[in-house]
This record gives sequence, structure tokens and C-alpha cells, in this order.
Amino acid sequence: MEPRDMLAGKRILLGVCGSIAAYKAVDLLRRLSERGAEVHVVLTRNAGRFVPPLTFETLSGRPVLYDEFEDRNAAAIGHIEFTDNLDLALLAPATANVIGKIAAGIADDALTSSLMALRCPLLIAPAMNERMYCNPVLQRNIRTLKELGARFIEPGTGSLACGVVGQGRLADIDRILAEAASALSPRDLAGRTVLITAGPTREFIDAVRFISNPSTGKMGYALAVAARDRGADVILISGPTQLAPPQGVKLIPVVSALQMRDAVVEQAGRSQVVIMAAAVSDFRPAQASDRKIKKDEAPAAVQLERTDDILLALGKAGGGRLLVGFAAETDEVEQNAVKKLRNKNLDLIVANDLRKIGSGFGSDTNAVTIIDRPGNRTELPAMPKAAVAAHILDAVARLLKEKAG
Repeated sequence: MEPRDMLAGKRILLGVCGSIAAYKAVDLLRRLSERGAEVHVVLTRNAGRFVPPLTFETLSGRPVLYDEFEDRNAAAIGHIEFTDNLDLALLAPATANVIGKIAAGIADDALTSSLMALRCPLLIAPAMNERMYCNPVLQRNIRTLKELGARFIEPGTGSLACGVVGQGRLADIDRILAEAASALSPRDLAGRTVLITAGPTREFIDAVRFISNPSTGKMGYALAVAARDRGADVILISGPTQLAPPQGVKLIPVVSALQMRDAVVEQAGRSQVVIMAAAVSDFRPAQASDRKIKKDEAPAAVQLERTDDILLALGKAGGGRLLVGFAAETDEVEQNAVKKLRNKNLDLIVANDLRKIGSGFGSDTNAVTIIDRPGNRTELPAMPKAAVAAHILDAVARLLKEKAG
């Protein structure tokens, strides 16, 4: 099965305005193309002063729309034909001038004429001086465009070209790509609350030592981002990780299995979907010291006790929620996963063979088999965890539709 990437195969208009950040649009074009998007570039005349159209033509392998009145080759394309069958229009960098023009309905060059003819989502990434960005007229224009359905990526804060420090830097390319993928995602989880657990738990032996596992939380965080992009209200209950909290997601940090259980129980009642991607410890020390145990005073063995099985308790409680579990295994992977699916009354389980290359804890990729209650299975080769998350949520959306049936 091919990896899921919301950008792959999409026809995207990349509009570039006359900002010093125009050079970053070259990298953005390259990254979009690497992910399989078909990118068509439109430049303002001032953008062409910063980066020649030939640069974008060479990287995209397609003609650039630049000046319909002077460039005979571009005129053969035209802004109407150029906007046919688009999936997304991405304006990056966007200047105050062009934002104002499109808010006022002005179409006096190749880019603004193209934007006037759009029949697809519009995503805008501003870049300018901080005082220009804070100007009330610009902010009014941004509000106007938001009310008309445009989405904005707020600029970052840092050193600006004019020598001051403030908000106005073009957003990071990774963030622009993520927002573009979000804009192209199906909204099939809109109106749903999705509870996701992620990361490891830590079960302390004493004040400095604990039992844990190698989970980094990457799979759970990828699921949270993907669910958010598909319109869900996302609650992410996370053990200790080094990952940045996803924007637009309610994050509840926990440390131990007991804290995770309490948080899940508190939040599950408002959730229509629960995805337990966390690697919750199965054991904890029967007795823990709140002080550091000195080496020469340590016992020869640590007595362990089982932690509560959160997913089992949810399955027994019922409540009509769709329950998704993970099974990280080294032996008889699918058999153990199916057993877990049935014993815990799950709707879906994601089986993960830890012995496979590019799979399991700490990796940026995963190779899994998704199995539902009737026994339907989808086997995925190693692919980025964001793509795995998209496939899992495809299955979740299908099951929700069937339940609503």
C-alpha cells in the first residue's frame, strides 16, 4: 500500500509576493515537489526582482505565470486556465499589499487575478515588518479574508530584515507544509472528540530511579495532529516526551500509569473515540521511596505489582465509544493482537512487530497491521508515522460512519 501524504498528487498554486522572504519560497517549492505535489508558481513583478522566474521554472519543471501582458509564453496559459482544477492555493510569502488587494477584490496583476478566479481553499503565510503586521488596517484585511474562508499561518518572531526583532518572519517551512497538508485533509472527524494517549509512563523506584520503556510518543503525537487536521477536537494525554505540544490540541501531561488512568477516566466520558497509543507500564514497584536509595542500602530485588489495565476497563465500561488499541509484539504478532482486540472489547487494533526494521519505539517510521473486530486487516509497509496515522484514522472514520449507519 502506498504511503498516505495529503500533499501527494495535489495540484497546488504557489503564489510568491515581493518580500525578502521570497527566497524561502524556493525551498518551499522544492519540498512540495519532493512530497509529490504538482506545483504551479505565480509571481508578482516585485517577487521576480528578488528571485528570477527562471529559478521557479527550473525547480517546478513548469512555466511560471509572471506578467501576462509582457510574457507571451505565460500569456498562453492565462490566469483562468492556470487556476483550473486546483486543490489548494498557497500564498507564501504574502505581503501587506497583496493581502489588502485580495481583501478588497482588486485583481490587477497575474497573482491577484489568479486568486480572484480560485475555486479551492486559500492558505496565506504573511511575511513583513512587525509594525506593518500589527497595522490595524492589515489586521482588518486578515479578519475579512478569514471570514471569507481563507486560512492564515501566523508569522514567527525573531530577527527581521530591517534589523529589529519582532513578529513578521515567514513561518518555518515545516509548519507551512503541515498547514498545507491540514488544509487538504478530509474533515470526516468534525464534531467528534478524539482522546489519544501517547508516550511512555515512568514508575518510580525512588526519588531518582524509575521503570520505563523506549517510547518517544511520536506515533501518538502524529495521530493527534492528523485527527486535529480532520476536524476533531483532540485531547492528548501524554507521558514524558521531548516533543513539542501540537497546536490546536488539548495536552494533558502525566508521568505514571496511575496518573494516565485517572486522566483517561476523566476525559473518556466526553470522547467518541479513544486511541490508546501510549506505552503504559504493566508493572510498578510495590513500594517506592521518596528519597534516593543509597547503593549499599538497596535491596537485592525490587518487588513489582501490576498497574491497572486502562483499555480493558474502558472496554468493559462500554458507553458507545470507538476504542482503538496498539499491540507492540515480538512473537506471534497478529495472533496476540487479535487476542487483545477480543479480550478488551476493542473496535480496532494496530499490531506492531518490534523486530521489523523501521518499526517500533523511537523510529520516525512504522510498519503496522490494522485489524478490526470482523477481522478485516490492512497491512502497511514501513512509512512515516504521519502516514500511518492517516491510515489509522481512515479506518476510524469508516467505523464511525458504519456505526452511524
